[in-house]
Amino acid sequence: MPILFLVVFVDLVGFGVIIPLLPFYGEHFAASPAVVGLLMATYSFTQFLSAPILGRLSDRVGRRPVLSISLAGAAASYLLLASATSLWMLFLARAVGGIMAGNISTAFAYVADVTTPQNRAKGMGLIGAAFGLGFIFGPAIGGLLAGSDPAHADYRSPALVAFALSTTALVLCLTVLKESLPEEARTAKSQATTSRWQWLAQALREPGIKLIIVMSFLATFAFSGMETTFAMWSRRQFGWGPEQNGYLFAYVGIMSALIQGGLVGRLAHTFGERRLVAVGAFLLALGMLVLPFTGSVTLLLAAMAAVAAGFSMVTPSLNSLLSLQVASGSQGGMMGVTRSATTLARIVGPGFAGGLFYVLGKDWPFFAAAAIMVAVMVMAGRPTIAAPLPVQEPPAAEAER
Repeated sequence: MPILFLVVFVDLVGFGVIIPLLPFYGEHFAASPAVVGLLMATYSFTQFLSAPILGRLSDRVGRRPVLSISLAGAAASYLLLASATSLWMLFLARAVGGIMAGNISTAFAYVADVTTPQNRAKGMGLIGAAFGLGFIFGPAIGGLLAGSDPAHADYRSPALVAFALSTTALVLCLTVLKESLPEEARTAKSQATTSRWQWLAQALREPGIKLIIVMSFLATFAFSGMETTFAMWSRRQFGWGPEQNGYLFAYVGIMSALIQGGLVGRLAHTFGERRLVAVGAFLLALGMLVLPFTGSVTLLLAAMAAVAAGFSMVTPSLNSLLSLQVASGSQGGMMGVTRSATTLARIVGPGFAGGLFYVLGKDWPFFAAAAIMVAVMVMAGRPTIAAPLPVQEPPAAEAER
């Protein structure tokens, strides 16, 4: 587990390095805000397509080969990003990177292989911590390397550092990480897969579960739109470049880690998940609504604190509500449906926000996100999700279609 933690952490730092850079990189090649939104969505789209494929492949050939191949592909995508000379090369680099990011399902499968039911939550939390730390350090490093001047940013160095980090993770995977799935277990696992479309059909038959999935989709839709357009907005509002944006995203990451790691559990125990979803949606809506009117860094930090706190309350609380709605044997399948829904939100959210930015102006993605979160706040008050609803596992399928 410590080695897997290190592999995931190094890989996610490499991914985080690119976050504050990409919108500026797109505009460097004369991309409009709408096209930048599509550029950001490309990664999530190809990840959505590849995740189940890589997951099933790891069931057949083992976790270590899939992790190794995907890390090598990620390194290649960063090298392509560093050498990009046109917009289509950026799209290609992000498409390849998203395909390789489908290895996230393999990393979680590795954890399931090496943990017992009693300590599995701890193992999943460890990998989640690696994600969180990667998103804290990565943007700060990327912003520092790219510089503070948006007109003369260094786009090459952050991508090369991301390449070096992914290569380091690959070396660790090849030399230190041990295979977690015994050969005799591979055939059995590959024959017992269940389609996520079957899980989705089952989920949509239960009103409470359907509502939770819709709220998860909308919250991620609103937040991913902000992530996509914020750098372009801050350039026009404050004259910021990649460096300032990198520090701000690191600040959001720290806030999220503190809230999810130290507060959400206690708050949910005291007030309940439904109320926490409503409060989180309110804070997220408030932060989004205040953002367009910020004229100082102090007010901006306060608004982003509300955004980070709101999203950090909504996401784990919805996952907890979902776990209370389904039988124990259906937890994994329903969590997979929710993850697919949030990945879809990260595909359409950036494109929608980029389009609003381009057509209506730089503030409209935030106004739209605020309205969406008000709707989530109203949904959280509906009695549909008040009581647990047991869900039976749908029939197994040989392969996902």
